[in-house]
Amino acid sequence: MIFNFSLPEDFLKKSPITNLNLPDSANGLVVHCCCAPCATGMIEALLCSGIKPIMFFYNPNIYPLAEYEKRRDEWIYLCNLLKLEYHVGDYDYQKYLETIKGLEQEPERGNRCLKCFTHRLTATALFSKDMGINTFTTTLCTSRWKSKKQVDLAGFAAQDKVKDIFYWDQDWRKNGLVTRRYELVKEIAFYNQQYCGCEFSIQKDHYQK
Repeated sequence: MIFNFSLPEDFLKKSPITNLNLPDSANGLVVHCCCAPCATGMIEALLCSGIKPIMFFYNPNIYPLAEYEKRRDEWIYLCNLLKLEYHVGDYDYQKYLETIKGLEQEPERGNRCLKCFTHRLTATALFSKDMGINTFTTTLCTSRWKSKKQVDLAGFAAQDKVKDIFYWDQDWRKNGLVTRRYELVKEIAFYNQQYCGCEFSIQKDHYQK
C-alpha cells in the first residue's frame, strides 16, 4: 500500500498541550505505538513540549499479515514525516496466540486484552532497557475504545518485570487531546481501520459502548 499523506499546516501549532514534563527520573522516552492514527495527537503534544521520543512498533496481535503490514508501513511513513527515530519489533503471531491461549472468547476489555497489552508493553520495556532509556508510555490509551485502567495495569506489570524501567501513566485523553486526535486523523486521512487488530476482534462486535 502506497501512502502519500502529509501533515496539516496547523500541526505543531494547535496542540492543546504544550507544557508536558517527563517524570523526574526519566532520561528519555520510548513510545509504544499501536498505529499511526493513535499516535498523532499524543506525539504532537510531546513535540510541542520539547520532548522527542523514540518510537517503537510492536504489535504481533494484528491479523492478518496484510493488515499488520498496512498499519506498520503507514506508521513508518508518519515517523519519517516527523523525523523521529523509530524501531519495529518482530511480528510473531504464534507467540501472541500462545500468550492469550484460553482467552480467545473473552470480550473486548476482558482478560485477553489485558494479556495482550502486558505482552506488548513488556516487550517495550525490554526494548527501552536495550536502548538505555528508562521510561516508556503507549498510544494504546489514546483511544476511547480502550480501558485506560487496563492499559495502566499492563504498563505497571511490564515495569515490574524489567528492572529500572518505568511506565509513564500520563492520561493522553485529557485537556483536549481526544478532540485534537480526531481532528488530525480526519485532516490527514489515514487508512481506515475496520477493527481493533486481532482476529478475535474481527469475529465479534467488540466495540461495546
